[in-house]
Amino acid sequence: MDSFIGIRFKKETAKRFQTFSRTYFKSHTEAMATMLDFFFYNEISPKEKLGPTGRTIEAKLLKRINAVIAIMRDVEKTQTKPTVAMIQSLFETEEPEKKPLIVEKKYAEEKKEVRFREKRNLKNEL
Repeated sequence: MDSFIGIRFKKETAKRFQTFSRTYFKSHTEAMATMLDFFFYNEISPKEKLGPTGRTIEAKLLKRINAVIAIMRDVEKTQTKPTVAMIQSLFETEEPEKKPLIVEKKYAEEKKEVRFREKRNLKNEL
């Protein structure tokens, strides 16, 4: 049987460790050994930060994605749509309006309109 040794911790720290140990390990000794191995094999200090967490990375990515979307919308409004409209207007073919030919009066055909007509009575009555 293994021998045990007593280590003094503050009460709050000991309770936190016991709760953590019971959640993830079978014994407190196994929990402590695993924690020490982790720091030893990864060559890091417990006081170092390992970097951004998944939540902070996700938040930063969402901000950048929103910024990219805003830039794309701005480009679409200011550059793409006006350019497409200009190109479409170039390719649209409109028939030019036909203007009447300017002809001298003596050669122009005069159309005389009848201003007054007799009333035609179907019964031939005056």
